[in-house]
Amino acid sequence: MKLFHLVMWRMSAALVVILTCWAVLFYLAVMEEVNDEVDDSLGAYAESLIIRSLSGEEMPNSSNGSNNQYYLYEVSESYARTYPRISYRDEMVYITEKAEKEPARVLMTIFQREDGSYMELVVYTPTIEKFDLQKAVLGWIVFLYVLLFLMILAVNAWVFHRNMKPLYHLLKWLEDYHLGDTSVRLDEKVPIVEFRKLNQAINSASERSHELFEQQKLFVGNASHEMQTPLAICRNRLEMMMEDETLNERQLSELMKTHQTLENLTRLNKSLLLLCKIDNRQFNDVKPVCLNELLLAYLDDYKEAYAYRDIHVEADVEECFRKEMSESLAVVLVTNLLKNAFVHGESHGEIRIRFTPHLFEISNTGSAPLDGGKVFERFYKGASSKEGSTGLGLALVKSVCRAYDMKVSYEFKDGRHIFSVSA
Repeated sequence: MKLFHLVMWRMSAALVVILTCWAVLFYLAVMEEVNDEVDDSLGAYAESLIIRSLSGEEMPNSSNGSNNQYYLYEVSESYARTYPRISYRDEMVYITEKAEKEPARVLMTIFQREDGSYMELVVYTPTIEKFDLQKAVLGWIVFLYVLLFLMILAVNAWVFHRNMKPLYHLLKWLEDYHLGDTSVRLDEKVPIVEFRKLNQAINSASERSHELFEQQKLFVGNASHEMQTPLAICRNRLEMMMEDETLNERQLSELMKTHQTLENLTRLNKSLLLLCKIDNRQFNDVKPVCLNELLLAYLDDYKEAYAYRDIHVEADVEECFRKEMSESLAVVLVTNLLKNAFVHGESHGEIRIRFTPHLFEISNTGSAPLDGGKVFERFYKGASSKEGSTGLGLALVKSVCRAYDMKVSYEFKDGRHIFSVSA
């Protein structure tokens, strides 16, 4: 989940709780204020009635035309002591003037006359339709609720995006960053202190990584290059020793094994040097290359070299798979895939090659699948690894594809190892 979505989700949840509580409290406050005003009016009216009753004055009509009505009657002492002296409640009462029942606010009070008798006074006045009030208040609250909710989210989204611009710029920079690329640095003059320090730290880290990367490239390149001469000298000396006629068969066999080991080491060193050059992007002879023409040019040589394995080859070329890349690396790509199919394919098996304008696919028969997650790793060798294999052929293929934004994949299907390169 993105940080923006997480912040907005949490803020929305908090706003829902806060605004809901506010809406409930607002409604209760409105109702409390309405009841308080009505109760004050009823209290004043009841007080005037009690005063007139105690003073012996003539009582007004039970309905005074102002929607206030009352009932006054005598009650027993036990009743008076049982019920509270004053109470308020809401109920439906019959309004004489309107000849219908309406919601009213009712005040009930009990007082004692000078003669010791107890009187109960019930005063009521029509009040607002609370259900209508609820609907009206609810409608406005929902409107204000949604409006306020959306405005808060919009303002927060704007503030978030505005303040997080350095973070988005940093993420884009990290996505485009390649080890060794120091041409573009992060801006260290952003106004937000935390982002400024973060950009400074990342710039420093990228510079250190670049220095270490350059040192590593130089070391690997120099080491591989310097090893070529000693290896060539050792091979020449062994070949000279093998020509000595005084050697017996056992000595000659040991020298041949040693020579073969040096041959493997030389191939491994050349592959490592090539990988280093690919990673360092030291191939500048970029031009449009037709991969199927290159492969077909080398196919006859591989057929002849591995003729003893009796492998049948089928080539299906629909159109030219053309790519802007170094021709020497294109040769590395197609020959390594071709050699892999011949070397690791089953004897008396089959190799199929297919080209389309955007796909190069080569497959060979096999008995068991390889580990798809490791097959392109350096020095990975499956169960059917052949002696003398360096384990770098498919790693070279992967490096070439990565250097030119191509995708290479492996799958085992219907008893066949399938390697696909797509542009």
